[in-house]
Amino acid sequence: MASTSPTEQAAAVLESCLKGEPPPRELWRGLVAAAAGEGEPAVEASEALFQGVVEPLADRFDPPLCRRYAELFSEAIAYCVSGWEAADLLERYGSVRRGRWYRADRGAPEAVAVLSRVTLGADVAVTSIVLDAVKKRFPNARILFAGPRKCWELFAADRRIEHLDAPYLRRGALKERLDAGLRLRPALESENLLVMDPDSRLSQLGLLPVCDEERYFFFESRCYGGESDDSLTQLTQRWCAEVLGVVDAVPFIAPVADAGAREAEGAVTVSLGVGDNPAKRLPDPFEEELLKGLAGLGLPVVIDKGAGGEEAERVERAVAAAGGANGRIKVWEGAFAPFAARIAASRLYVGYDSAGQHVAAAARTPLISVFAGYPCERFVHRWRPTTTAPYRVLAVTGADCKVILDRVLETAHQMLGIC
Repeated sequence: MASTSPTEQAAAVLESCLKGEPPPRELWRGLVAAAAGEGEPAVEASEALFQGVVEPLADRFDPPLCRRYAELFSEAIAYCVSGWEAADLLERYGSVRRGRWYRADRGAPEAVAVLSRVTLGADVAVTSIVLDAVKKRFPNARILFAGPRKCWELFAADRRIEHLDAPYLRRGALKERLDAGLRLRPALESENLLVMDPDSRLSQLGLLPVCDEERYFFFESRCYGGESDDSLTQLTQRWCAEVLGVVDAVPFIAPVADAGAREAEGAVTVSLGVGDNPAKRLPDPFEEELLKGLAGLGLPVVIDKGAGGEEAERVERAVAAAGGANGRIKVWEGAFAPFAARIAASRLYVGYDSAGQHVAAAARTPLISVFAGYPCERFVHRWRPTTTAPYRVLAVTGADCKVILDRVLETAHQMLGIC
């Protein structure tokens, strides 16, 4: 057991959880201890813990697995944070997950903090709806978006939404990730401030107390909706209606005006981002052929280069292999919020299951989304874009890349009205 790697430990823990069995205690405790250490070994163990256990448990949207996560991660928090007991954290979680109405007799708050989901797509598909509901329910309150700056930039043009900076290291050791939520606690102490938590990584999905329970409203998105096939957008709207009494909350984006976004008017915008999950992409030459086919529609194509690293390299290779499609392909290199503005201005968006599809849905831009590498059918239902604009979700279920490519291009022709 001592020589077992963190990745192997995580795999064994997850396997037991998926079987409905308690995970091997020695393996779980060893993984947590390694993740709670220092330096690169702790970062690697934390990657195994989150990517190999936490995220797979969440991505199945299965209530028993959510309970298992709470049991396991409450132990991880207690291991790292002095003075907190796993049993107490678990008891509190059981209380806040039940939810409750905001009582009108308590009076309007001076401020409401909405916690970021940390990932861009979730902050559009889920968090933005909570922001919209809070704006409507509390027209005179200050509204604080607590999260990373790149996420807040999606709403920076909305003067009612202030930024409460809460950086989160998505590739950091366990203690560093927990510190992101702990650092928030002093800023959320006011008795006249409410906290809305849409299943945020800052609170470790509701397990890490960021304020007292009376002022805390938690949306357990992984369990809410039960066995239904509703999307996260629909479920968040339902939760806002139940908790805040706001029945017309909608997803939105409000990036700062960017004159350069006009270059996307009449264009097709594309993102090949997969959120560090290579299983979400289709093998070569799909991306190259996709760009060739989209450029062949006769419209400009604007593709996001992403945050650098592997994604940027893939985009560069695909554009080069497509030969720039006779100069029609332009590459956007920069922050995501300005690219979101370009998606909103474009005639059509095409991409993998990622942030771009939710931006397009919120902006009512017609879109085509390719889902690959998903753990279960419910994942597709939950994360599918929800919009009044034309859209199509292509779930890859064994069909080869040529079939998917043909479906994408055929759908693009139809949506654009190109014969």
